[in-house]
Amino acid sequence: MPNRDSALGHLRILLVEDSPEDAELIADQLLDSGLQASFECVDNEACMYRALSERIPDIVLSDLSMPGFSGYQALRMLREMHPRVPFIFVSGTMGEETAVNALQEGANDYIIKHLPARLPSAVVRAIREARSEIERLRVEDELMRAQRLESLALLAAGLGHDLRNILQPLLIVPDLIRDRSTDPKITRLADVIAECGRRGHEMVDSMLSFVRGSSQRSERIVLQRLFQAVGMLLKSSLPRDVELHLEVSDDRMAVDANYTELQQVLLNLALNAIQAMPDGGRLSLVAERCPDAHGNEQVRIRVSDEGIGMDEATLKRLFSPFFTTKPKGTGLGLVSCHRIVESIGGRIEVSSVLDSGTTFDLLLPLQAAVAVEEAAVPSTIRPGRGERLLVVDDEATRLSLLGNALSSQGYRMRLASDGAVAMRLMQDAGLPDVVLVDSGIPLLSAEQLLIEMQAMGYRGPAIVLEDAHMPVFVDGQAPAGISLHVLPKPLEMQRVFRAVADALGAE
Repeated sequence: MPNRDSALGHLRILLVEDSPEDAELIADQLLDSGLQASFECVDNEACMYRALSERIPDIVLSDLSMPGFSGYQALRMLREMHPRVPFIFVSGTMGEETAVNALQEGANDYIIKHLPARLPSAVVRAIREARSEIERLRVEDELMRAQRLESLALLAAGLGHDLRNILQPLLIVPDLIRDRSTDPKITRLADVIAECGRRGHEMVDSMLSFVRGSSQRSERIVLQRLFQAVGMLLKSSLPRDVELHLEVSDDRMAVDANYTELQQVLLNLALNAIQAMPDGGRLSLVAERCPDAHGNEQVRIRVSDEGIGMDEATLKRLFSPFFTTKPKGTGLGLVSCHRIVESIGGRIEVSSVLDSGTTFDLLLPLQAAVAVEEAAVPSTIRPGRGERLLVVDDEATRLSLLGNALSSQGYRMRLASDGAVAMRLMQDAGLPDVVLVDSGIPLLSAEQLLIEMQAMGYRGPAIVLEDAHMPVFVDGQAPAGISLHVLPKPLEMQRVFRAVADALGAE
């Protein structure tokens, strides 16, 4: 009965047969059954190796015994080169014991030549089972990847708070360094620390935003300034034998993107390039205009190195999750870069030559040119005049840094690690002139602490250090009589100084 099932499509069938007549009979029978197929016939090891190397067949049909070449050799060769391709013995000399041995060796089925009626259905079944197995393995692999990504997402969400606390000193310390030294080398180091702190905090926000499925805020980014920031971060860890070249063809050229994410892409590619040049070389970051496929102008940011390069197999898997050539790599860096570039309407192109180097081209939509202005110099902040400040924060490092910094500005400090300690301090030494409280303190929440302070007669300002995604006072109202000032984290000392001065000045 003809096989009318066309779901298999056009089949490529490899015949391992030394008899042209038998090969023709097998092909005619399969075609007469309704299968759509093309056939290739081989009868020795060299021809079979060439056939399997040039294209992958859908199924192999093999005789058992041939002069100088056996079906078992053909089966072993197929399993080594393409283990998922089905294999059926079609032989006129196969007894029961031989057939069982063939199945144990890895054959999918066997057909007796003088009883060929079952051949078409056996071919269809073997191909379907092989394709189902391949699909099952693909789904399992995708499921494993999804589970890994879910685990990473849970880990990222759990680490977000702790990472912010660890990074907080990188924003507070630079201002303290600048207040204590005018040495340009030291202030430059302070700038590097501050930039790392800002980048770290924004990367945590980006990571958590990705976990929650929300997009990060876009802004107009002047590439000249972005390159300056990337260069400053790279120079602090650049090997002596690597030369860094930064070039922006137009200092007004701009793109719309999230600053931290685009900076993360450039740093990731640059650091990969440095690692690809163990013997040194030139690392170039160049931004210029170039036409797109429709003749419109776009921005091309080119990151190129003179390193070891990549072969074709590596290039094909470059943006696959968890694929890495580094012993301790995660295989997620370039995946993240690819996602970020695509999210702003761009694309990444890669070219590489072994032992000559690699080039990544980021092709991004060009935005209207902007005027480059000098950063505004912050106005002078009024120092303290001995006002009493109560700082409540359960993060010991931040509490100590805030205490030292505000004390240096002329305030009298009281430090508490939680709400209960803060209550005891006020009972012993009286109410402060201003309270600065972290939104996540334990034992007694920030809101409960302010309610208790109101009951004790406090009518001064309250500065709440608040996570952007975890507002404490949703309606923006503090207990009656207490003026509320919200200071979003991460903190920078100049913002803290101004918030305290403004809160006291408003009283």
